Amino acid sequence: MIGDFTKGIRYLLGGFRLVTQPGLRPFVLIPLIINILLFSSAIWYGISVFESYMESLLPDWLAWLEWLLWPLFALAIMIVVFYCFTLIANLIAAPFNGLLAEKVQLKYSDVSIPESNWNDVLKSIVPSMIVEIRKLVYFILWSVPFLILFFIPVINIAAPFLWMAFSAWMLSLEYTDFCANNNRTFFPQLREQFKTRRLLALGFGGAALLCTMIPIVNFVVIPVAVTGATQLWLDELKNNQA
Repeated sequence: MIGDFTKGIRYLLGGFRLVTQPGLRPFVLIPLIINILLFSSAIWYGISVFESYMESLLPDWLAWLEWLLWPLFALAIMIVVFYCFTLIANLIAAPFNGLLAEKVQLKYSDVSIPESNWNDVLKSIVPSMIVEIRKLVYFILWSVPFLILFFIPVINIAAPFLWMAFSAWMLSLEYTDFCANNNRTFFPQLREQFKTRRLLALGFGGAALLCTMIPIVNFVVIPVAVTGATQLWLDELKNNQA
């Protein structure tokens, strides 16, 4: 069902349109600020460390090699940004992402849920972070066997593609979980729901992964993905309760 894959991509792209709507802008702002601060700090720190490392590693007469190493550094930055700072940003912004998912649902869906206010968000900080830590543990446990594949001859040729598919799967779970959790569908249930729509998950998560790797776009990818994933769950998974 290749249609599910392209449908997942469309939901992610639809998030770009939804986050610009006047009724949602205030709830996009905080996740956006958190994302910009973390990503900017990570890039600034990475550049500083890299320049110092190059100065200590290369003698003056090999300084010209530095420009050859910058593309490798850029690739490393993208990997670090995705695997570290995206997870950290989601951990910190979790209560606000949940509020954003709620506002999207109230504005664009006929599925009603109790409306939260900012005091509710403050009260949900600790529970939301606990949920995010559980998702992080799930991610870490499953990432180990995928990382081992990189060290197995022959199989390691396919390892990067398997890792990308796993990352897409995780991003779909990560961003859809905010809306699902608001509707009392918890992480284990959400995984079961997506198991029946794997291509939908891979399409959405793959598009989110690509956006994470694009400069400037990666600053807005979290609120965009939360918004798009909310629409995805309401349209495609709400009635598929595991």
